[in-house]
Amino acid sequence: MIEILAPILIGLAYVLLNSLIPERHRQRFNAVLVGGAGAAYLSGGALGPWEVVFCALLTYVAFRGLDSWTFIGVGWLLHTGWDIVHHLKGQPILPFAHGSSFGCAICDPVIAIWCFTGGRSVGAWRRVGTPPPGVPG
Repeated sequence: MIEILAPILIGLAYVLLNSLIPERHRQRFNAVLVGGAGAAYLSGGALGPWEVVFCALLTYVAFRGLDSWTFIGVGWLLHTGWDIVHHLKGQPILPFAHGSSFGCAICDPVIAIWCFTGGRSVGAWRRVGTPPPGVPG
């Protein structure tokens, strides 16, 4: 149970912490982060040259994510697939934590869902559906 709950909580913590980043910087920060995630497995080399191909693909997706939250979300979903492949192959993202790729595969879609909603701050979610100040409810 904790193997599933902890990664979900980590994904939610990621969203909460990103809410602290000013909106004008939040998208670019996340594009850079998903690009870095593409290189997470490079040092293990478990899938040979495909590791480099995946890194190049996620670099392109991250570049497109500089202007599109949708591309950032797609990047996290691509990374989810890569996590699953590595988990099944037995090459975890953290060599000292056997289930780390499995956990990452659960955490990443939580982040992707948030990206598909436009990467809004948690405070903005609370304001959805409420009229702006000064407008009768």
